Amino acid sequence: MDPHDPAATDPALYKVLFENARVRVLEYRDEPGDHTNVHRHPDSVMIPLGDFRRRVTSGGRSVEVDVRAGEVRWLDAQEHAGENIGDTASYSVFVELKEPAPVTTPVVEAPLGPAAL
Repeated sequence: MDPHDPAATDPALYKVLFENARVRVLEYRDEPGDHTNVHRHPDSVMIPLGDFRRRVTSGGRSVEVDVRAGEVRWLDAQEHAGENIGDTASYSVFVELKEPAPVTTPVVEAPLGPAAL
């Protein structure tokens, strides 16, 4: 297993629900004040199952995001750490894509954290 895989860096917070050759599905749960170690996600779809607020940090960049239950979000491949900065638990499901995106446009710096669709 990749040492930057979230299921390896934070096994108490991430649980693998399903995996095959094309996708992996992770469950993520934490409590206010919890934080993750630096980890990587491939291109993913995040399905929040509750409202929460978090800070996502990578290198010198940091963003704070408010997430609402049912607001499905796209997550570009990235390496980051996260922290629950709200007063509610975080509960999400991630569908990670194992196939890389086709290269059809110039690569630009991807947004940090989950992007609203």
